Amino acid sequence: MSDVETGTITTKVPARLDRLPWSRWHWMIVIGLGTVWILDGLEVTIVGNLSAQLAKPGSGLDITQAQVAGVAAALYVAGACSGALFFGWLTDRYGRKKLFIITLVVYLVATLMTAFSFSAWWFFLFRFMTGFGIGGEYAAINSAIDELIPSRHRGRIDIIINGSYWLGAAGGALLTVPLLNDLPLNIGWRVAFGLGVVLGLAILLVRRHVPESPRWLFIHGRGRDAEQIVEGVEREIGTEKLREPEYEITVHQRKSIGFVRIAHTMVALYPKRTVLGLSLFIGQAFLYNAITFGYAQILSTFFQIDTYTGYYFAVIAVGNFLGPLLLGHLFDTIGRIPMISFCYIGSGVLLLGTAWLFNQGVLTAVTLTACWSAVLFVASAGASSAYLTVSEIFPMETRAMAIAFFFAIGTAAGGIAGPLVFSTLVESGVPGDTALAFAIGGVVMIAAGLVEVLLGVKAERRSLESIAAPLTTAER
Repeated sequence: MSDVETGTITTKVPARLDRLPWSRWHWMIVIGLGTVWILDGLEVTIVGNLSAQLAKPGSGLDITQAQVAGVAAALYVAGACSGALFFGWLTDRYGRKKLFIITLVVYLVATLMTAFSFSAWWFFLFRFMTGFGIGGEYAAINSAIDELIPSRHRGRIDIIINGSYWLGAAGGALLTVPLLNDLPLNIGWRVAFGLGVVLGLAILLVRRHVPESPRWLFIHGRGRDAEQIVEGVEREIGTEKLREPEYEITVHQRKSIGFVRIAHTMVALYPKRTVLGLSLFIGQAFLYNAITFGYAQILSTFFQIDTYTGYYFAVIAVGNFLGPLLLGHLFDTIGRIPMISFCYIGSGVLLLGTAWLFNQGVLTAVTLTACWSAVLFVASAGASSAYLTVSEIFPMETRAMAIAFFFAIGTAAGGIAGPLVFSTLVESGVPGDTALAFAIGGVVMIAAGLVEVLLGVKAERRSLESIAAPLTTAER
């Protein structure tokens, strides 16, 4: 039964996790959990760059490019929102490890079924199911990573991991070029989805060795299991290298936390943080889902580029990954508020400039891609920080559900609307309409950045428990 106390425990597990030096154990976590974003980037980019080919006669599907970039994209995002809420609740209730295995399996099966699509409805169904698995991944993975990574590294690692999405995007973009040009029309796109399954299976093998979150364990009545995990890591590193834990925490253990209490925590205890999380997610979701799914359509509509869109998108993807890679450490040194607001507002201003240049007709496919690379270099670190923010600023018992909630609501508002608005405006073939789509994305990002200035939380280099005390702490 929810909210039934099973005992009280005083533990130094959080402080012991935060004092750990970076080690091979942490690299296992990064590879086993973080690499799933590469899969997501691969998945979304493949579909975006295949949109023109899927719409051609002989592809094996009776579907239009607007349906791929619009309807299928919106269904993928709708599935991700649904999966985030469903699996997020299960993650807080049954643990991180069980769910990050299950969600990856759901993704793998759905992707494989997409490769065997024979009609538009089948393609739409399994785009939804693929998103369903990916949405669950966001909740389970981000909560586990933040609870396992030391506080002094948490910002940069989280941002770089979320930014690794773009490594998959670059790979997916480049992968589509030979598949579209060297294989039969009805085979190339199926092989592209199949390769994503192969990569996912490799990740699954590594992920089996990632432990349950000790923070989740001791709150849910399994303090001895939490101690054993931490002791194992300390033995591997060598206790002589470790300083004394700086603090301890006393909690009332519970098997699970009721959904009503979770909702009350977010709305009543932390209303400003709830507004902040929604603003950051809506801003980045509108911009990213729109351009990710729709850039091939822009190249096809305005520059008559159909089969080589992958080269252009790969350049954008590289810019996206370099942003978190080069700026990530600043979120732990300069701080969360100045860096998040800079990334959101700065990318919005750059995007407004891109919209003006596009409307003037002075951009080519190459220069437009260069402009988007600059915009997304800055925006990417900001988008990654949205996930970091909502996983840090709410209590441990609600972490996965908080990530799921903000991802679902923010992405539903921005991620479903974005592709539909962009695809409709781009389809008209009028430069001014596409420039308007760019401008909308820029304004939304700037607005989110201003909210960060007003409501942002200073979370850099602080323990999760000091940012938001667990609901079950004895002090409460």
